[in-house]
Amino acid sequence: MLELSKAIKISRPTLSKFFDTPSLLRPSTVDAINKKLNDVDYVYNFISTRQNRQTSNLIGVVLPTYNDQFYTALLTSIVGEAKNNNKTVIMQSSESTVEGEINSISYLRSMAVDGAIIASIGNPDVNETLNAATNDFPISFVDSLPNQLMKNTDFIGTDNNLSIGSIVEYLCQTGLPPVFLNMPMLNSNAFLRKDAFVNKMNQLGHKPTIISLPEVQHNWEFEEFGFQVMNYHFTRQNYTNDTILCANDRVAIGVIRAANKNKIFQRKNNFRIAGHDNHPLSKFVFPQLTTAGQDIPRIAQGAVQMLMERIQGDYSGKSRKVYPPSVLKIRDSSE
Repeated sequence: MLELSKAIKISRPTLSKFFDTPSLLRPSTVDAINKKLNDVDYVYNFISTRQNRQTSNLIGVVLPTYNDQFYTALLTSIVGEAKNNNKTVIMQSSESTVEGEINSISYLRSMAVDGAIIASIGNPDVNETLNAATNDFPISFVDSLPNQLMKNTDFIGTDNNLSIGSIVEYLCQTGLPPVFLNMPMLNSNAFLRKDAFVNKMNQLGHKPTIISLPEVQHNWEFEEFGFQVMNYHFTRQNYTNDTILCANDRVAIGVIRAANKNKIFQRKNNFRIAGHDNHPLSKFVFPQLTTAGQDIPRIAQGAVQMLMERIQGDYSGKSRKVYPPSVLKIRDSSE
């Protein structure tokens, strides 16, 4: 700072105000400093300027994978909302492993972030690390529930009972009751959506049928998972005259590929497919996918807002669960 103030001939106290609270300076002074900074080889050092402050203005985000357009859309909305609150986002991928989530959270602690937004895999082995982190900063969990909500944490995401329940009810009213193809068992949504399907089918007086799985890998290649499972069944003429509800759209997209490969849509039958999430590609596959859509911008906005309330001390109460309503998207695949 001293070297820079000499180089551009601005007093060090004035320069400090410029970087900390430029609103305290006259607009003409701010303009003059900006012009002089353009004349020297100056690069703003974000980390150095925060070493002696109570806040880093950083928000950490931990997602299970970057290779998913649902999470990409969620991250884009989080970054925009964080920017509106003068926060910078630090992104980490847990790679959907316990070790990865623990390492990501530990890294955010080392960066002294003000808070974190985490799509947790929900494994109890991460609880000790999460508990330690909540002593340093608040956490907003998104999309999938953690193994437990602890102090200084909140959750925002879709209520699987309502969203799965609504699409099950629609499918039962418009055709054959659905059978269910679950997603790989990688987070709490896989368990909750399966349970929601079973409960709603029982409530409506139908027998819940879960599609059996051949030996396939449970990883984040959801489209490949859906394709492999249903190509196995379709080649054996299983479920070719059924309504198939998939736990998420990426699995459903794989099922659609398997159905097209086996020419099932060309037959005159009752075959239908539906999914969950309103994935960005769900309306561009053939046929367009009927789905229960999550409100991604609202989830991102809510996660940042709840985090800011805890960071600023406006809220320090019990953990909150917020469930933005899902919206049923009726498209060609369920006709």
